[in-house]
Amino acid sequence: MSNESNRRDFLKQSGLLTGGVLLTSLPSFAGSYGFHNSADDTIKIALIGCGGRGTGAAMQALSTKQNVKIVAMADAFRDRLDDSYKNLNQKPDIAKRVDVPEERKFVGFDAYQKAIPLADVVILATPPGFRPMMFEEAVKQGKHVFMEKPVATDAPGVRRVLAAAEEAKKKKLNVVVGLQRHYQPNYREMIKRIHDGALGDIVGGSVYWVSGGVWVKPRQASQTEMEYQMRNWYYFNWLCGDHINEQHIHNIDVANWVKRGYPVSAQGTGGRQVRTGKEYGEIFDHHMVDFVYEDGTLINSQCRHYEGTYSKVDEQFVGTKGRVDSFGQKSVLKDYKGNAIYTHNGKGDGNPYQIEHDELFAAIAKGDYKFQDAENGAKSTLTAIMGRMATYSGKMVKWDEALNSNIDLFPEKLAWDAKPKILPNADGFYPVAIPGKTTAV
Repeated sequence: MSNESNRRDFLKQSGLLTGGVLLTSLPSFAGSYGFHNSADDTIKIALIGCGGRGTGAAMQALSTKQNVKIVAMADAFRDRLDDSYKNLNQKPDIAKRVDVPEERKFVGFDAYQKAIPLADVVILATPPGFRPMMFEEAVKQGKHVFMEKPVATDAPGVRRVLAAAEEAKKKKLNVVVGLQRHYQPNYREMIKRIHDGALGDIVGGSVYWVSGGVWVKPRQASQTEMEYQMRNWYYFNWLCGDHINEQHIHNIDVANWVKRGYPVSAQGTGGRQVRTGKEYGEIFDHHMVDFVYEDGTLINSQCRHYEGTYSKVDEQFVGTKGRVDSFGQKSVLKDYKGNAIYTHNGKGDGNPYQIEHDELFAAIAKGDYKFQDAENGAKSTLTAIMGRMATYSGKMVKWDEALNSNIDLFPEKLAWDAKPKILPNADGFYPVAIPGKTTAV
């Protein structure tokens, strides 16, 4: 079906008889085959994870040209859900697309299970540690998905996402992962030309996320350990995966995109030199990793959280015919005489965060099966996790070793009085990896 009216007419006339079962009589089954089948043609959205990124993603979804409406919201914390709901209702153009009465606001660890069945599309924007089980559930219920990066924090989680990604393909579900550079015009145009041979063979490069770091949320006396870690999720690996995974995945993913593959090994160094207080949980404040690809290409990865230091979030690559030194607003591919091979001026390119939603919801409205980002999202997540394994252990880590690791960071039980696997000592400090001693694979 080439357009929405043709698809709608087809469904009305035929009932889409498949295997002896009328698809129109089974809405959840219909969803599992990638069709948007709401009776009034409204694309219904459930927001799972109502923090800043989740609220932003919901606003972008509600800003598309399609007939969309958010009908359910879910979060572990009521105050986060309430803040998000308030923010979504501040702009009239957004507010008119918000239809979430009290009975469709769900709170708690199982809230996602109540919200997902009510929607055609699920936005997953919780802390990354929850992504595998929530993505599994969304695919099981036949929902299209937008999920933020990274998509896991450990190898068992990556394997769950890869398995669910295969199911999503079988069910023809659109899945977009928030590695938004794939939707950013200058990256698309520059990397298309790199793949077409403008720089020759890519033989090296460096990727960076060096900055001053992010927020800290102090411990409150009334909090259980589970609530404290959930509120301060950035500093605990079961929730975040360290900043090499949560932030630097963007740049690492660009390296994988440029190389059209994933590294076969990683080795590096890292530690805590500046952010050493108990409030920083267990994560490192710097990582430097050498990723080696199958053809021997070495990409250097660098990320850190040091306030008051040089800041850079970018990528550069060297080819046999030329190089690219930045993917900033004005990006240039150039040869070794300094001549521009291609220049991309980013004026008017649009916001990539908005573009990824525009394209996703346009495809869903048309009944198109167009986006399958989950496999790459999982493998770029594993690349970042492999980097963390290398810096935590001080060892060289091979791809297959990382993928098959059985180190499971997720708690045995999700409850406010349950204990996460990592706990503070009597002084409030958490154990931190020691290269050469820590087993991380």
